[in-house]
Formats: sequence, structure tokens, C-alpha cells
Amino acid sequence: QVQMVESGGGLVQAGESLRLSCKTSGLTFANYALGWFRQAPGKEREFVSAIGRRSDGIVYADSVKGRFTISRNNAVNTLYLQMDSLKPDDTAVYYCAATVYHANYHEMGRYLYWGQGTQVTVSS
Repeated sequence: QVQMVESGGGLVQAGESLRLSCKTSGLTFANYALGWFRQAPGKEREFVSAIGRRSDGIVYADSVKGRFTISRNNAVNTLYLQMDSLKPDDTAVYYCAATVYHANYHEMGRYLYWGQGTQVTVSS
């Protein structure tokens, strides 16, 4: 059974940082590209960032470019999202997801497995 478990969320003030982790099990981690998505209250889930199987093909949403950094460690089956200079607009539930595709990472429908999410709240 595939499991993806996010952690690292919390309540911070604007300008501070958080590091999200997504520990996976039950799949061959290195065979999947991985992504982060987020969903704010009353809004649709949106793409944040993605990374290819060998840490290639990294892409970011324009809203987080230059502030967020995605990475992965295939040795420990874990995906990360370093979030710096956080803004109140970054407040959302953050989800990690896994896909076998190698392109169009921003499309949610391409992801096969999803975590349950971790709450990030940024106060002004």
C-alpha cells in the first residue's frame, strides 16, 4: 500500500520559513516524479512545484519562484519543500503527490498518489 505522509507545516509569521517533508512508502520512489500542490480555503487546489526522478526537470509556479525550493532524497524516499519569505497568501494545505509522467508536472490529473496534506498558516 502506497503512503505519502507530509509533515513540517505550522503557523509562522510573514517573512519566516518552513520546510515541508513528504515521506513515502510502498512505491519505488526513484521511479516517480514528485510534486507539491496547495489548496487555500475556498479555492481550487493549485500546482506549487515539481521535480523529476533524478532531481531534474524542476519547475515552480510563478507565485513561489525564487522563494521556494524543491528537493528530494531518493535514499530515504523523501521529498522536501523549503519555503522562505513566506507570505499570508501562502496559507493553504500543502499536498505531495507522485506521478509516472515526465512532463506537464503542473497537471493534477497526472498524479497517481497523494498525501493527506499538512496545514501551513502565515500570519501578517
